[in-house]
Amino acid sequence: MATVDVVDETFLAVPPERLAAEFADPEGWRDLWPDLALRVFADRGPQGVRWSVVGDAWRGSMEVWLEAVGDGTVLHYFLRVDPVGEALPRRAATREAVRRQRAAKAVAFGLKDRLEAGRPPGVPPAAWTAGRPGERPITSA
Repeated sequence: MATVDVVDETFLAVPPERLAAEFADPEGWRDLWPDLALRVFADRGPQGVRWSVVGDAWRGSMEVWLEAVGDGTVLHYFLRVDPVGEALPRRAATREAVRRQRAAKAVAFGLKDRLEAGRPPGVPPAAWTAGRPGERPITSA
């Protein structure tokens, strides 16, 4: 079992293709996960991305799996890493896992806040654009 093993999921009222665009640019990865060195293992398009974590501090795997559900997407996040070099003491490993769990939720809620900004509750993403139901749907930011 990995020293740090994080699993998270968050529903976003946006189509999978729109959410997948957030993970398409390697520059964006550095903004979301500044301390992880990532190399794409599998680009699954609108279903997400799998990475190998290959840095000097951490090694392992990370994935965002985008599952279409109803009129939105469930963002599933997985991080399984071990420190390079000496193993972390149990308490330090627990603290690091909790820190990574909070960071995962911060990423998900940051995307949710930005991508759903202004959409009234209960209005499907396909029917909402710039706060005016019935106009052309928003497909990208």
